[in-house]
Amino acid sequence: MRYDTMIDAIGHTPLVRLDLPGHDEIHGYAKLELQNMFAMKDRVARQVILTARRTGELRPGAPIIESSSGTMALGVALVGTALGHPVYIVTDPRIDPMTLAKLKSLGCVVEVVPRMTAHGWQSARLERLEQLRRDLDGAFWPRQYSNPQNPAAYRSLATELLADLDHVDVLVGSVGSGGSLCGTARALRERLPQLWVIGVDCVGSVLFGQPDEPRRLQSGLGNSMIPPNLDHSVIDEVHWLNDHEAFAAARDLAREQQIFGGNTAGSVYRVMRHVARGLGPGARMVGILADRGDRYADTVYSDEHWTRHGLLDLPKMDSPAEVEYGEPVSSWAYSYLAGARDVACQGV
Repeated sequence: MRYDTMIDAIGHTPLVRLDLPGHDEIHGYAKLELQNMFAMKDRVARQVILTARRTGELRPGAPIIESSSGTMALGVALVGTALGHPVYIVTDPRIDPMTLAKLKSLGCVVEVVPRMTAHGWQSARLERLEQLRRDLDGAFWPRQYSNPQNPAAYRSLATELLADLDHVDVLVGSVGSGGSLCGTARALRERLPQLWVIGVDCVGSVLFGQPDEPRRLQSGLGNSMIPPNLDHSVIDEVHWLNDHEAFAAARDLAREQQIFGGNTAGSVYRVMRHVARGLGPGARMVGILADRGDRYADTVYSDEHWTRHGLLDLPKMDSPAEVEYGEPVSSWAYSYLAGARDVACQGV
């Protein structure tokens, strides 16, 4: 397709059928958000920045600052620099060399906080961001974790899904800021009120009633704080995978489906394979695959990284254990959110 600008080219991502276990008539699809210009949050950056310019919250040429260790940084860099704004990214040592190189090549100023504070890396980044807001006149902060334009950006994703499929029974997606899964699910349910929504999180994230482990290795999902954009009421079921399980799932995704994704994409794929076994004929399931694997060449796809961090010492479950919501987990497990259990017992 032809577009006039890189901003116009955001979205329009492929929907690819996966080879999943279960009944032959089950249709499982991957929405390849990793095929955006940089990654899935290109959609968010476009929605947030264009809205701020339209309302006057962001003045022409004013600086944009954001806290991110991954895809939101890339999206803000793409849209912000294309529109002539200086872009400042506050990140932490977990940022991968590929992302750092892309940000610098686009002309961003990148600040790496040296250490965690009270609530892990997230709070350390936000503290530095507040200092920049005081120092940079007229600076605009997209606030990906609380800005309602984050979930609103995924109405376009839902529209693309409805254009390609006449119905969707199950939606699976990773959860970090809460925007992609909650925004897509909310928009889809306007047409598909019976949609079953499954969130994928990591062991050591507080998003769904688990204790915080700031030194978890996964990126792109999970959090040490509850973001305002996470709406638990639109999610029916949540799965947690540990670092070993998530990294291994990404490798499985590449080997089995020829999709080179990050640990978020791998985790969603692992959950989809499990869910597919319980679906009936004709069911349609979509998984949102957020991030390509090039950012993870030195981590997810590095045997040396696995050895250095003792990943093989962690358990790796073939199927998840059902737990009560709030029960601490250390390996693949799932739980139903309030009100969803009775529906699940009747079948999706």
